Amino acid sequence: MKKIKFNILAISALLGMSLTMGSCAKDYLDRLPQHQYTEETFYGADDIDQSVMLKLLEPLYNSAWAKYNERAIYPIGSMRANDGWSPYLNGEFGRFQVTGLSTEIGNAWGAFYSVVTQANAIIRSMEKNAKEGTNQDMLNQINGEARLMRGLAYFYLVRGWGDVIIYEDNYAAAENPQIPLYTEESVLKFVIRDFEQAEKLLPEKATTANHPSRFVAKAYLAKALLAQSGWNKSTRDQATLDRVVTLCDEVINCGQYSLLPNYEDLFKVENNACYADNNKETLLALRWADPLTGEYAERNVNINDIGWNEVVPEIGAWGGSLHASVDMMNMYNEEPEDQVRASATFFIPGKTYDYIHKDKGGYTYTKNWMQIKKGIVGDKADCNGHLVSQGSPFNTYMLRFADVFLTKAEALLGNNESTSNAEALTAFNATRLRAGLKAKTSFTLEDLIRERRVEFGMECVNWFDMVTWYRWKPQFMLNYFNNKQFRGFMTNDGDVILNDDGTIAYRCIPSGEGVWYTGTSWNDNGDIQTSLWSDAERYNDGKIVYRQYGPEGGFDNDTNPIVTTGGIAMTKANGYTYDLWKIARETPGFAAIKLTEENIFMPYPENDVLQNPYFNLPPQEYKFGE
Repeated sequence: MKKIKFNILAISALLGMSLTMGSCAKDYLDRLPQHQYTEETFYGADDIDQSVMLKLLEPLYNSAWAKYNERAIYPIGSMRANDGWSPYLNGEFGRFQVTGLSTEIGNAWGAFYSVVTQANAIIRSMEKNAKEGTNQDMLNQINGEARLMRGLAYFYLVRGWGDVIIYEDNYAAAENPQIPLYTEESVLKFVIRDFEQAEKLLPEKATTANHPSRFVAKAYLAKALLAQSGWNKSTRDQATLDRVVTLCDEVINCGQYSLLPNYEDLFKVENNACYADNNKETLLALRWADPLTGEYAERNVNINDIGWNEVVPEIGAWGGSLHASVDMMNMYNEEPEDQVRASATFFIPGKTYDYIHKDKGGYTYTKNWMQIKKGIVGDKADCNGHLVSQGSPFNTYMLRFADVFLTKAEALLGNNESTSNAEALTAFNATRLRAGLKAKTSFTLEDLIRERRVEFGMECVNWFDMVTWYRWKPQFMLNYFNNKQFRGFMTNDGDVILNDDGTIAYRCIPSGEGVWYTGTSWNDNGDIQTSLWSDAERYNDGKIVYRQYGPEGGFDNDTNPIVTTGGIAMTKANGYTYDLWKIARETPGFAAIKLTEENIFMPYPENDVLQNPYFNLPPQEYKFGE
């Protein structure tokens, strides 16, 4: 457990030396004058004010999460959910072939425990050193935020790895870093305890902008209880579901939060930047340092992985490979009128984004592809210059108000196959109506899964909810993963067409054996045999051939997916039912990505396994209060 010990030493230095933390975002992230405080004097200093005390919490909203946010966040949170796909951005996570030697496994694991370690240090130091007469409300707020963030880190850990290490005493962990694994149920109970304590300690309404109120703790408590209600159970506990509904209602009715009227506004820099206050839909966000002043670990650095020079010029962005999965395009095709969320999540062919490159009259996406849109800020002029290489002004959404409505809807669905309960429908339809869609008159769990995936697509949270459903309905979710999701199908620029009715026609390349990035194979004529259109087939001498080299080296008919064979148009409009899965599985070399009980949870970092014998022993039950 060398990583954990290092984090302990780091936070001990933070509390034992001087609180002179760096420049970050507005409010609690503003630079303060240097002032020397020791761990013993900090909580009882006569001259300490609220802004200085809140600086103690700053790392819990940026640098503690840095190694997760840097690169692991998209492969784990979105590619495993199959919201987006890129074989080049740690594709082993999306192929479910990750091992304990993966750099990003260690980075994510280490980041979550960095949050735990720093939260532990704050809680224990406060308990030890707080003096009589110190502002109790402020002490409660600091204590509550530390417990909220510690609970959140463990909530990620249990849904990422299952049984994990729990520790509350950094010094004891440093002395004996060989700590047992504790059961998933114990970890969930620990998460719920932290959220419950945070709910009691945090203020009714945050007195300082961008700090959480107790209603943020209530919202997270509702999510954790919803997970616990069915975790490793065939039937969700009704009393727990009722409590979830009550908590959601308290958040919905508190008057502090609201859905932004326009979904796309959530992802514009004026509504979600390190130098601005949170918007009304944000319950919790990681608030990164100003790219112009903050240190690397304090900044939102993943802009280079998701952006490319054309859309994010001036900083040398090298990414752009992360694009809409076939699975997501299929869901958009189910409701082609859901244009708002589709175009806010991915760039849509031919669409002009007037809030990107504003000084140039907007940015028109001219590619026949669907690259990621969320997280793309534009050029420096779009964000008043607050953009550098590996430094975006965007905050990272952790929990939006929209989530509360869908959590309530799921709790009211409960153990039923479907529901037309009016209260459940009001909650379920809140996000749909905001997106301009018709209200549903009933919904199922699969409907709710779809709604969550479209609402939170590419926000790196969907996989963690999928694990919760898997722990409740394992066979249902394995069937969903393996038979209803199209995983690892590659598309490229030129492979996506936006039809007049809003549907998306796409050509894709299924994954194959022996080729890590595509499954492309060629016949003797040099024709690609494994590239599949979503709504038509192409034949050549009785063989399925989906595009052919033209006389000048290009591809013939690349933008026309509708062809004829024997004078019959092979389209759905002419009665042809296209089964992409069937054709893919009949393609030579095709290898489906298969999810099993063995790979839903990620492997532990190899270095930790080698150093801690408890990783090879059965997990224990955590003894609370000892």
